[in-house]
Amino acid sequence: MVALIKTLQVLLALSLLILIHEAGHFLFAKLFRIRVDKFYLFFDIGGKALLKFRKGETEYGIGWLPLGGYCKIAGMVDESLDTKSLKKDPQPWEFRSHPAWQRLLVMAGGVLFNFIFAIIVYCSIMGIWGSAYISNEESEIYASELAADMGFRTGDRILSMDGYEPTDFSSLQADLARRSVRKVAVLRDGDTLDIYIDQARMSEVLNSPLLFDLAIPFVVDSVAADGPNAGAGLLDGDRITAFDGHAVRYLQDSREILAGMAQSEVDATVLRGGDTLSIPVSVDADGRIGVFVKTPAVKTARYGFAEAIPAGWKLAVTTIKGYVQDLGLLIKPSTGAYKSVGSFIAIGQVFPAVWDWYRFLNILALLSIMLGVMNLLPIPALDGGHIVIVLWEIITGRKPSEKFLVAVQYVGMILIFALMILAFGNDIGRLIR
Repeated sequence: MVALIKTLQVLLALSLLILIHEAGHFLFAKLFRIRVDKFYLFFDIGGKALLKFRKGETEYGIGWLPLGGYCKIAGMVDESLDTKSLKKDPQPWEFRSHPAWQRLLVMAGGVLFNFIFAIIVYCSIMGIWGSAYISNEESEIYASELAADMGFRTGDRILSMDGYEPTDFSSLQADLARRSVRKVAVLRDGDTLDIYIDQARMSEVLNSPLLFDLAIPFVVDSVAADGPNAGAGLLDGDRITAFDGHAVRYLQDSREILAGMAQSEVDATVLRGGDTLSIPVSVDADGRIGVFVKTPAVKTARYGFAEAIPAGWKLAVTTIKGYVQDLGLLIKPSTGAYKSVGSFIAIGQVFPAVWDWYRFLNILALLSIMLGVMNLLPIPALDGGHIVIVLWEIITGRKPSEKFLVAVQYVGMILIFALMILAFGNDIGRLIR
């Protein structure tokens, strides 16, 4: 059931984003009276389609191969590599017959629509749910093995990274990698000290699932009514510091300790106000005591309709900048960022196991930005490659030959297939591991 829910979310998200992207090309082409021969969701390899119909001059359909979609514009050298029409004289309704600035807008339309869609989704999220994040200013890290080996310690509070002061705790690891940070200032036991980052370890940082966990003090928020300690005497605000004398500074420290005390009764050392108490508690078979703890430093902002628009715009811009920085890491083999490239399998793992509109829309907006930025890469066969060629024509006044356009299209297709092989290979490798 979980696999089905994830699959449906992936298909819905990618189908919607592909349609939005291709609609950008389609509408700009129609605006300039350029004929669109085909508009397809997925690929109809071999001319086979699950559904197709014709309206006016355009054939609409759903192909059988769910690896994207396309908008076939008359007189344009694209991924279809259909060069038959190029052997004929240019016609006024063809892409190649229109001014360069119009062709530029047609090619940029897909990316533009992806960015606009992401902004609309983010504005909607801000208006409905607002924004919530964990303040870094009030949070301490629970260091992973890698973080500890790099010099960090559990309980450290990160102050700055090469002078930059992070505000969102959940972005610390991304900030460390994206900014290629060399010096991190931390507050440890009341003292400020510097930790110098070995750039050779950036590959490990990028491929570590959780470099910095949030150190959560074991402070009781509530006791589960149907849990093993419903009447044990634990109260809201109690801070548990030990079980049977085993010190517990943070919630994470308790997991291994309680796992070894499963199905037994233990004495919990509790700080309540200025008093230290000893309260007997029961540990269930899963090594839990049935309490909910307080999550520290969560900041929540609510927005009205007018406020949600600039907030959504700001989040979209921040996300675009972050993804561009991620792509910058990909072109540096030393970072090992290429190992994180994934396909539909990796995308599917990002979606939640149950339907959650908040998470779905957040992922949808992020994927829309990723699709837009990826298509802006100056690779032949991608929108960015076409845009570069048209810009060259506008700047130099010289239009590239159709033979050249076909040749670079072949090169681009080879590069894209190589990227797809890398992505699927990474996903298969992760599944095996």
